[in-house]
Amino acid sequence: MSQSFKLGLTLPLMSLLTLPRSKTSPSSQSSLKAADPAHPAAQYPDQEKKAGKPKKPKKSEKRHYRSIFISDIHLGTRGCRADYLIDFLRHVDCEKLYLVGDIIDGWQLKKSWYWDDQHHAVLRKILKFAEKGTEVIYIPGNHDEALRDYIDLDFAGVKIMKEAMHQTADGRTFWVLHGDAFDAIVLYHKWLAHLGDHAYGLLLRLNTSFNHLRRLFGYSYWSLSAFLKYKTKHAVAFMSRFEETVAKQAAHRAVDGVICGHIHHAETRMIGDVLYCNDGDWVESCTALVEHSDGRLEILRWADEISARTGGRTLIPYFSKKSAKQEVAA
Repeated sequence: MSQSFKLGLTLPLMSLLTLPRSKTSPSSQSSLKAADPAHPAAQYPDQEKKAGKPKKPKKSEKRHYRSIFISDIHLGTRGCRADYLIDFLRHVDCEKLYLVGDIIDGWQLKKSWYWDDQHHAVLRKILKFAEKGTEVIYIPGNHDEALRDYIDLDFAGVKIMKEAMHQTADGRTFWVLHGDAFDAIVLYHKWLAHLGDHAYGLLLRLNTSFNHLRRLFGYSYWSLSAFLKYKTKHAVAFMSRFEETVAKQAAHRAVDGVICGHIHHAETRMIGDVLYCNDGDWVESCTALVEHSDGRLEILRWADEISARTGGRTLIPYFSKKSAKQEVAA
């Protein structure tokens, strides 16, 4: 594995340790918005008045879960919905946080560097969970596979693991893994996987432009890329084979269920005697899998949550021009 690939993954993580945490005064934040014509407040003043600036939720308003599972964030790509993820992390807390792979997109960072304050703020938020006592477990996927060289190491309270066994509050055992080990294209035809990743990136850029137009007309987020993917018979067939293969392997391990990511399709369903769970992604569907205090598992679709909270309007990405140190203090 090339040193440049490893550097692309570890540099964002290492830079967090040297990031100052000084707060910026409200007046300076206001001047920042006024001075920056690219800030959403300057671009969409009417929408800001209607939707309102996101406020820090009170502790009593936060949702508490026993465990949260998120994957396929793809930090380092323009398709990453870091704004939605930041909003999600601000509204929840948990005892265990599982990062189920492809958190950082090393494939993309190796080709071209893209990293803004939003992406930095996501990592800071995750570290904030660890600082407050949440057990954070990072299971690398194929896009952040360089971190598999650091299995069993602890980075600022984030433990890196190849896979994990999770026991729910009601006593069930779940095998937690990213899932790329059961993707034949990733395993045996990596050049084809990279080619497909390039095509997928083009689709996500189309999705970004499409939702920009929706935002201008006051409509909420809707994933065009996910819609097209689920309308493609080959894609649907691939996802079905993947789910059945993972569930079959979980059955061989004599567990009650499996939790994974990789295919960007959130779902919970019984396959034989195994409960198959996929926590989805944060480039298309913006979903997370959560465990309630009684052990019940549920998929949260955060784009729908934001739409309901804002009266059908999309989230204004206030975080895009704020520094990570401002956001982590929120």
